Amino acid sequence: MSAEKDFEDAARSIGLQFEVFTASTENEISSAFATIAREKTDALVVNAEPFLDSNHHTIVALSARYAVPAIYGLREFVVDGGLMSHGTNLTDAYRQAGIYAGRILKGEKPADLPVIQSAKFELVINLNTAKALGLVVPQTLLVAADEVIE
Repeated sequence: MSAEKDFEDAARSIGLQFEVFTASTENEISSAFATIAREKTDALVVNAEPFLDSNHHTIVALSARYAVPAIYGLREFVVDGGLMSHGTNLTDAYRQAGIYAGRILKGEKPADLPVIQSAKFELVINLNTAKALGLVVPQTLLVAADEVIE
């Protein structure tokens, strides 16, 4: 099952609509946000994806301009003013890549190495952004967060 289908099923189970926007240019990002504003979208999920990640400043600024609460896949969005992120801890992922490289340099064959998926995820919440959006973040979520930006 795809992540998109999982999101759609989860949204439907709590009575929400789910719409997918794709963007591979800055104009498409702007167009998606124009649609989000026009349709009065309640919330936004931004996948961790290279093009979107490289445009995180623009996406965070547009989320703020249109007052759309958003969750992102990378903490960098939240550091720049996004509401929250939940995703792979990149430091841990790079550490794992370094371990793999070291094993290969010591003579192990890449085909013999196990496939490892990142097991360390982090939740980051920006309370300043939550307040600006008029949101109260539940204490249970704050306690679960790996980092809270105030």
